[in-house]
Amino acid sequence: MSYAPLGSELIVTNGNLAHDQRSTFPKSLSKRAKRPAAPSRISGLNPGSFRPDYPIIVHCHLCWDWVWQRPQQFLSRLSARHKILFVETFAPDPQLSSPMARFWTAPNFPNVTILRLQFPAWRWSDGAFVDRERRRLVKEFVSGPGAGQFENPLQWFYDPMAVPAFLGQMNEIGVVYDCMDELSKFRCAPSQIKTREKKLLAGAEVVFAGGRKLWEAKKLQNGNCHFYGCGVDVAHFGQARKGETQIPTDVAKLKKPILGYFGVVDERMDYELLVKLAEANPEWSIAMVGPQIKVDTVPQRPNLHWLGQKNYADLPAYCKAFDVCLMPFALNEATEFINPTKALEYMATGKPIVSSTVADVVTNFGSVVNIARTHDEFISLCRAAIEKADTARIEAGSKQAAENSWESIVAQLEKHIAEALARKQTSEAVA
Repeated sequence: MSYAPLGSELIVTNGNLAHDQRSTFPKSLSKRAKRPAAPSRISGLNPGSFRPDYPIIVHCHLCWDWVWQRPQQFLSRLSARHKILFVETFAPDPQLSSPMARFWTAPNFPNVTILRLQFPAWRWSDGAFVDRERRRLVKEFVSGPGAGQFENPLQWFYDPMAVPAFLGQMNEIGVVYDCMDELSKFRCAPSQIKTREKKLLAGAEVVFAGGRKLWEAKKLQNGNCHFYGCGVDVAHFGQARKGETQIPTDVAKLKKPILGYFGVVDERMDYELLVKLAEANPEWSIAMVGPQIKVDTVPQRPNLHWLGQKNYADLPAYCKAFDVCLMPFALNEATEFINPTKALEYMATGKPIVSSTVADVVTNFGSVVNIARTHDEFISLCRAAIEKADTARIEAGSKQAAENSWESIVAQLEKHIAEALARKQTSEAVA
């Protein structure tokens, strides 16, 4: 079975390939995306050289129009110089009789084409069928509607489950694995994911790890592995500091002080901690912003507010309402390797931050984030932050955020890729 998350509604149309248009995404990034000329085939280049505008085919377990996070941050910026085909596999549909795909151009990013694959529920457990049809649908698109745009691509993997379908199958110039999570630790992870990731690590020219613990584990299986945590759009989240930013109505009506979180609400949350936090002081409002997945129920308390998923563009306005930013993660298999994107984003808002003892948060942000080892300490740190914010920590966080822009990280990623492709072409020429 292929690994795919829940996502937004898909409108089924007749035929295997359908074109669609979608609503807008963050316009603040769209100015970077200028359409380059379609790259030509790379065969015949001199050893150690390659076209700098090579196309990229991405295989991702997350949908483009879901939560705006690491894949979208990297790829939206890469699209200023590369044509991107973002291949996502949507949850199976019991109404489908055969596999289908539909495609559209990402709003505000003219160089990003989203190709969504979906399978009938009755065939979803047939792994060989899913692998074969995945490859067929993508090749059908590349040779049809996408003809001339994605030849000799760099293949960029987030989803190890896509490996049998695509690794070595797209006449690629090279393979990148951007490992943002230890997916095998997640609830409902497919049994084959470790085996497939092992093949991906062996076949990739370069690997990027989103957390220090991930890097320590993956570098043992690929010698060209580099640790790059998440970056931050300082200008975007800095809007939380501006007087003209309007606080959204649903959070503005909550009683102050507000202790807030934004992000995915799933098995990584410490729900017992959230209950204790809400019960510690009924005058506090606990605001949880984000989609709920893989959880059947969430705890209910009068001052614990589940506000649901919000647009990425609106997150700074929500943070403006927060008096304390929370990272209330449970300490379990799913959080063992995480390096939360929101840490730097919170820093850019200029608000105090309280977190549980997630390993990479302690290692990377311990001088800025208030770290709690117990539930009681978490509550005490929140209380102290409400009474008097630590301005020295906030200033240090603002500086750290400014030094970790997404643009600077993407520039380093491209440098590693260029070096890996040059080595590969030289090696192939010698062979």
